[in-house]
Amino acid sequence: MSKVTRLRHALPMSPDINKAVNDLDSAIAKAVDAAKTAGLPQGLIVGLLHGHAHAQTHQMVTL
Repeated sequence: MSKVTRLRHALPMSPDINKAVNDLDSAIAKAVDAAKTAGLPQGLIVGLLHGHAHAQTHQMVTL
C-alpha cells in the first residue's frame, strides 16, 4: 500500500491534483448521465461503479 495517499494528510493539494480530481469527477458524472439517458437501470450503473471501485481498491492494496 505504499502507493496509496491519504488526501487529508496531503492537504493542501496541488493545483494539478485538484484538476485531476475535478476532471475525474466530471467524467464520471457525464458517463452516469449518458448511461441514464441510454436507459440503463440505475442498479446496473451503481453495480458497475462499485465493481470498478472494488477492483481499483484491490489493485492498490496488492501492489
